[in-house]
Amino acid sequence: MLGGIHEWVAWVDWVAWVKWVKWGLVRNGIRLRSGLGMSTRDIQKLREQINEHNYRYYVLDDPTISDAQYDSLFRQLQDLEKAHSELITADSPTQRVGATPLKEFAQVQHEIPMLSIENAFDEDEVLAFDRRIHERLGIDTPIHYICEPKLDGLAVSIRYENGYLKQGATRGDGLTGEDVTQNLRTIRALPLHLRGEHFPKVLEVRGEVFMPRKGFDKLNAQAEKKGEKVFANPRNAAAGSLRQLNPEITAKRPLTFYCYGVGVVSGGKLPETQSETLAALKGWGLPVSPLVKVVSGIRGCLTYYQHLVDQRPRLPYEIDGVVYKVDRFKLQERLGFVSRAPRWALAHKFSATEAESVLEAVEFQVGRTGAITPVARLRPTQVGGVTVSNATLHNMDEINRKDIRVGDTVIIRRAGDVIPEVVGPVLKRRPADAKKIHLPKNCPVCHSAIEQLEGEAIARCTAGLYCPAQRKETIKHFASRRAMDIEGLGDKLVEQLVDLNLVKNIADLYTLDLKQLVDIERMGEKSAQNLLDQLEKSKKTTLARFLYALGIREVGQATAKALARHFGSMKKLLAVTEESLEEVPDIGPVVAKHIVHFFKEAHNRHIIEKLGRDGVHWEEVEKAKHLPLSGQTFVLTGSLSSLTRDEAKDRLEALGARVSDSVSKKTHHLVVGAEPGSKLAKAEALKVPVLDEHAFLALLRRTK
Repeated sequence: MLGGIHEWVAWVDWVAWVKWVKWGLVRNGIRLRSGLGMSTRDIQKLREQINEHNYRYYVLDDPTISDAQYDSLFRQLQDLEKAHSELITADSPTQRVGATPLKEFAQVQHEIPMLSIENAFDEDEVLAFDRRIHERLGIDTPIHYICEPKLDGLAVSIRYENGYLKQGATRGDGLTGEDVTQNLRTIRALPLHLRGEHFPKVLEVRGEVFMPRKGFDKLNAQAEKKGEKVFANPRNAAAGSLRQLNPEITAKRPLTFYCYGVGVVSGGKLPETQSETLAALKGWGLPVSPLVKVVSGIRGCLTYYQHLVDQRPRLPYEIDGVVYKVDRFKLQERLGFVSRAPRWALAHKFSATEAESVLEAVEFQVGRTGAITPVARLRPTQVGGVTVSNATLHNMDEINRKDIRVGDTVIIRRAGDVIPEVVGPVLKRRPADAKKIHLPKNCPVCHSAIEQLEGEAIARCTAGLYCPAQRKETIKHFASRRAMDIEGLGDKLVEQLVDLNLVKNIADLYTLDLKQLVDIERMGEKSAQNLLDQLEKSKKTTLARFLYALGIREVGQATAKALARHFGSMKKLLAVTEESLEEVPDIGPVVAKHIVHFFKEAHNRHIIEKLGRDGVHWEEVEKAKHLPLSGQTFVLTGSLSSLTRDEAKDRLEALGARVSDSVSKKTHHLVVGAEPGSKLAKAEALKVPVLDEHAFLALLRRTK
């Protein structure tokens, strides 16, 4: 009996030992003869492929597969790991999210402090920085500096041990930060395991987590749609997203990362310069800004600074300056630190984009659709190098939410460095006689009643096309290039025609005669005749252009084209119902209501009929069930000899294609004319098919 028990125990130990050996072999990627071995090989291969594609996408900016192909690979890996959960490893691409929500962040002590950098705000301060460096080093020759954009995000440190992402922390106060490891793991730009074999045993990478502009805009649009709080700027959005206690929320936020340096390094050596170190980090799979550049001398730094000032509006992310660092580490060591900042680095900040001013008055303007917009009249002040005396207050809801009053000292921001806006009041400086702002009851232009529908933030003048303010804007829009394209009918002339009572609505344009126009100040007979010729020419148009020209609320070019394609004729559109409109792609109940309301108005129908009687026409087409270029994306570059850019776009969209402004891996064709721009080089790099003008015209003929 006892011997039988011993034999049974020995057998159990043997089975456990075999399982342990088998697990170890699988763990190290050794193929077994069983089906499990085949799965191991497949899983390892998929992980390598996905990591390679992440590297090409986030580090090299040179993707070789589509998003759909990437998602397919990712799903395959998920399915295999689900079937063989014992093979899941912490560095698998599928394991970026999985931790349970935290109650609070643990603190992390930085072994090497994350220091701040001294700021400079003008050229003299930058030159003084260079002079101090030369004096301390005792050299006369130009210093090599590495220049990089100063990202407007959140500084973090990320510790890799034996190549695996071990811990991540925020900068905090420079000495102590917060442990945000689980949240950092959700950022796809960050490798969970370093590439290659020659990285240090311990490597602490330092960089910036930030949110690109497109991702920020999309995030705020989604929040606004749900009635949630929107973020003030991408930096706040990035910081708030990274400091979520639930990593699943962070994973849904469009965060990315660029590294700019290192902290603790042991068990390996790094190159002798900052620039070579960044190149090594990039080789190990870590993303580095492509704008990093080594220059000779401080004049090279200032040239780089000006280059980024010019590039800044076109960058896909926010930056607030440029950072200069002495490139060679030995020179950095000799220069040392002062207080809590290195002597060998400087942040050259851009001109301030926020400033304070006094709100002296509020005026209400009337837009083309009757929207009443409050405009702040400010005491003139400099914001980002520009004198600002007017700024938008958006609407009454925003004024009430922010509690802005006339007489307040307010913070002004140039949103996107272009449109000034009032961020909010400085409450501690509010005067006793500050006055609350109220929405006027009557239109400031035509004195008609103002109404604000329930659920809408915008108040509107009820006079419609009869309000002079709306009338002028409606006619300007009707004549614009992408609408009826009436050349010569500029803003000033429209205002003259309305002020002289020659044009009361858009239909009156086609009843003008030579005598009326010649009598207008500074309008000669030749100019008058040219305008009449352009009006005659504009009568031949397309249904899509005509619909866009009418200025129906929320009906832009894309919606107008969708309506024209779906219904094919004005007769059908005049009889539309909300239900039939909601069958059109991208038209929801709100837009449907606006369209139905517009066509039900007797005044609008009368104008449309009058335009038809005066000769405005287009070719009506049957409703297309399937368009030959549906689902395809085209990009145009250079000038075509036989078509204008707008004509080419119209022809493509009439065939169901989408026309984009930028080349990406999702582009199906790039149409190239004379003197193409940088889009051609990008298309060739992404292997996007290129069509010259001859091939493009042949495509249009084949698919007509």
